[in-house]
Amino acid sequence: MHQNNPKFGADAYPFEQRKSWYSAVAEAYNRVRPRYPQALINRIIELTQLPPNAAILELGCGPGNATVAFAQKGYKLICIEPSMAACQLAKQNCATYPQVEINNTTFEEWEVETERFNAVLAATSIHWITPEIVYPKAAAALQNNGYLILLWNMTAQLPYEVCQSLKEAYQKYAPSLGKYEDRATQTQILKEFGQVVTDSGHFGGLVSEQMQWEVTYSIDDYLLLLSTYSPYMALEPQQRDDLFAALKGILEQNGKNSVQLSHLSAFHIAQKTL
Repeated sequence: MHQNNPKFGADAYPFEQRKSWYSAVAEAYNRVRPRYPQALINRIIELTQLPPNAAILELGCGPGNATVAFAQKGYKLICIEPSMAACQLAKQNCATYPQVEINNTTFEEWEVETERFNAVLAATSIHWITPEIVYPKAAAALQNNGYLILLWNMTAQLPYEVCQSLKEAYQKYAPSLGKYEDRATQTQILKEFGQVVTDSGHFGGLVSEQMQWEVTYSIDDYLLLLSTYSPYMALEPQQRDDLFAALKGILEQNGKNSVQLSHLSAFHIAQKTL
């Protein structure tokens, strides 16, 4: 089950719960969640032609996984993050970039500064904000012809055969999880996210690109990564502990001390319509 499944997001939990959803795993999120490929960041800048002094509003910056990549380009960022724990990590990670401002609030509660920004950025976060609020408010914050930039890191996938070897543990402890998502499935999920942007009526000219890449994790770091995905966060603590112990046991029995994960990263860019 994908972490960005509609079951997990703006429609799934009350507003107050969403505000602190990632607080308990903020340190783990900072440590093991993948950053966004530099090639994708460069492509976004190429397509949007953001000026060197561009002002970017970032929604749900977390610990700054995408923030740093744009701050390194010299852009001014105003970041909004509801989790205090994530805010503190973002401030640490962006400490060398004085042009980055981190605000501990929600986009819903933030007082919009109309037509101020060249771009509104959301990195694997926009689905946590009610569509009826986020799209008109983002458009209001943008200058004429400003850009909405959505970055995505889809759920990391084990090789199919490794995924199959773990089925028994999932069947025992968390039958709804552990499904293998191929690239076609994840591409379809991305397409649906892009359609929501278009359907909002506030943005046009949607452009999407994606890239697949691989990275090796230790077994412990892989389980830590899983612990930052919403479907696993939603498990009862004992259920999650039992599942992770079983997964670790199977992987180690198969002679593994690390796993290779496939990541699909992508972006959507759309321009504010007048």
